[in-house]
Amino acid sequence: MRLAELEFDLDVFSGPFDLLLTLILREEVDLREVSLAEVVISYIDHLEARGELDLEATTEFIVLVAALLELKSRLLLPGEELDELIELEPGEAVEELLARLLEARRYREASAQLARRLAGAPKVRYREAPLPPELRRVDLEDAPVGLWDPQSLGRALGGLLAHPPRLDLSHVLVARVSVSERIAHLRRLLRKAVEVSFDDAVAGADRMTVAVTIFALLELYKRGELSWDQDEPFGEITVRARPRAAVGALR
Repeated sequence: MRLAELEFDLDVFSGPFDLLLTLILREEVDLREVSLAEVVISYIDHLEARGELDLEATTEFIVLVAALLELKSRLLLPGEELDELIELEPGEAVEELLARLLEARRYREASAQLARRLAGAPKVRYREAPLPPELRRVDLEDAPVGLWDPQSLGRALGGLLAHPPRLDLSHVLVARVSVSERIAHLRRLLRKAVEVSFDDAVAGADRMTVAVTIFALLELYKRGELSWDQDEPFGEITVRARPRAAVGALR
């Protein structure tokens, strides 16, 4: 079903959508009295009743409703204080809407033409650009020395058959400590002192251990066993143990 044939039953209009657009452009129907929300709801009801979505018709509908909404906003917001915000007068806005409708129609016709050409074209398309000069066929006399002798061919084939060197994974850090171990470490520190610096908690540890300690810190915070403060970005982190009464309340 074409979008122009869609019927609307509104308070101020009843008929096809294309007729509504024509009457609005001719100013025979006051756009300010047309409820665009009812238009959208009616179209949604039409889609639900039909049970399928036509992307082309829906895109056209969205473009037209957006243009009508812009035109209606210009009609509903007159006033001297808004003259600087509104660049077009209502009459000029109507002409702009008409121009947009004509432009949308040209794009639809161009899209249909491309679709017909694509349907008649072969399914497989080959590159038509010429090969780079270094990949084109040349006579042996013109080929550089060393590209066509048997020794060069043997070396090239040998290079393809050779096993690549083993990857060096020495830079990849392997976790040597678990989150549970770092949780126990933080608990031991907080039993000795009410608060402790995070730098002291990870003193002498490698980067992987520091990362695991952060996870342990978050886990203990989630359990309500501790809190921390950091006065400034990248500043010192002070970890504090929460009172047991508060921990019991959180649990």
